[in-house]
Amino acid sequence: MTIVRRSPEAPHCPPLDRDRELIHVDCASHTYPDGSIGIHDMCFYVLKNEIVAICGPNGSGKSTLIEHLNGLLLPAQGSIWVNGRVISGGAQAGLWKEVGVVFQRSEDQLFAPTVLDDVMFGPLNLGLAPDEARARAMESLKAVGAADLVDKIPNYLSGGQKRLVSIAGILAMKPIVIAMDEPTSDLDPVHVAIIEEIILDLKEKHGISVVIATHDMDLAARIADRICLVRDGAVFAEGLPEEVFYDPALIAEAGLNLPAPVQAYLDLCHAAGIAPAARPLKTGDLVAVLGKIMSGRQAGS
Repeated sequence: MTIVRRSPEAPHCPPLDRDRELIHVDCASHTYPDGSIGIHDMCFYVLKNEIVAICGPNGSGKSTLIEHLNGLLLPAQGSIWVNGRVISGGAQAGLWKEVGVVFQRSEDQLFAPTVLDDVMFGPLNLGLAPDEARARAMESLKAVGAADLVDKIPNYLSGGQKRLVSIAGILAMKPIVIAMDEPTSDLDPVHVAIIEEIILDLKEKHGISVVIATHDMDLAARIADRICLVRDGAVFAEGLPEEVFYDPALIAEAGLNLPAPVQAYLDLCHAAGIAPAARPLKTGDLVAVLGKIMSGRQAGS
């Protein structure tokens, strides 16, 4: 796909493919009680089996959009449908079973006396028997590498551990989409790597589409299948990571920085006086490209 720019004056953004779209947001707008605009003429969609990154600076509308995906907020204008049913008219009952949200602050999500109780809460509300709910909870905790926390008190966990338990609690309900608001913010590098691996596993091993709202371009470049750039409460451009991140003017327009490997590669090409011939997005990709450049120069010397 090529980069698609969205005009805020366009009155409608119909679904591209209803057979593949799990979520479709059609020109949705939401204004908070104090008059501040959360999203405005927002057009957005989530396809089956994809990781989509909503990228924008603080205040651009990322979190507000996330809260619209499972009915926590409803648009004042526009429409939203999830898995074939329109929810913008107030028909969001039970939507949490299909779209789970992992909040930026894990403290907003964890409330039970123990980790096991917390992760079992969702399955119990789905109507599962206690033994089934416990098995579902243990399965989810193992999937995120947190089975050893089962008897711990959530309040005493580290930030990284809380994030793992929050994800397990959503995974235990087996949704079709999991939306995460700044999933790696305030985490140490070890837990950042763990969260990234979990996000990839949600798609590859569990068949769950994942939405991440982030201003961390390195993260988005490493794991996303599609990038949506958000500004002033709306997606104004989207495309594949290798297209979006190799358009420096577009990233600057979004108020963001290029991923570190992209910036390093472009700087190197500029300094060496050569045209960028590749589009590395990850550190490993960059190293491989640099190795080829060095080998070529040595062969030509």
